[in-house]
Amino acid sequence: MIKINHKEFQTLIKYIKKYYGIDLIKKKNLIEGRLSNVIVTKGFDNFSDYLDYVDKDNSGKEATFLIDKLTTNHTYFMREEKHYDFMENSVLPYFENTINDRDLRIWSAGCSSGEEPYTTAILLKEFFNKNFINWDSKILATDISSTALNTALEGVYTETTLSKLPNVWKMKYFQKTALNKYRISEEIRREVIFRKFNLMSKTFPFKKKFHLIFCRNVMIYFDRKTKNELIDKFYNHTIKGGYLFIGHSESVPRDETRYKYVMPSIYRKV
Repeated sequence: MIKINHKEFQTLIKYIKKYYGIDLIKKKNLIEGRLSNVIVTKGFDNFSDYLDYVDKDNSGKEATFLIDKLTTNHTYFMREEKHYDFMENSVLPYFENTINDRDLRIWSAGCSSGEEPYTTAILLKEFFNKNFINWDSKILATDISSTALNTALEGVYTETTLSKLPNVWKMKYFQKTALNKYRISEEIRREVIFRKFNLMSKTFPFKKKFHLIFCRNVMIYFDRKTKNELIDKFYNHTIKGGYLFIGHSESVPRDETRYKYVMPSIYRKV
């Protein structure tokens, strides 16, 4: 295994922090474990030469590959199920009665391989039922990982990934493939718009504000300052009465956000 020296380590973590907001200061072993073989395969003898190669690649493809290797995209359908219960019982009934133009805007920020936005799309279709056709409720799903987004666009998942879904949803919205995997239906696929987007962008290019923003298990990689700055940008892009859902393992100090605390991992703009 190729070892990373102190200078190389500092160069790498500063690069990742600057462009992606991810704090890897305590992840030296992870970096060595995930990148050593990559460096050898690509014909380099050390981290310095590889990082120089990443920096000089104007296409950005190698930087994308690097961030894919260093971040974990583990997720599944109906992850953190209490969020969907709250959404079904409180959030959607409220919006159903208050959105007069039937334009419901939802953003899955850090959508990984698509399980979160697809779950949300299924829930919307089930909730609105016959009235679903009258709603403009397409979900924006973004991530920095091209690999994760490609998986999401393909829409094919293992049975394990679907294990928490109600059986009736599996039968209704998935088709079993020849390889014992499950392909999500076209009607649900059409409800999600996938885009590559870096949450560290100085400005968010959205013309309209969102009613609901999911950013779950993303900010665990960020330091306190980066996290608070991102949440502040989310707040500015949330309509009054809208919600922010974060991961159950994440928290936001109540005195450091303009969102109102609703319950663990759920905040609201009032």
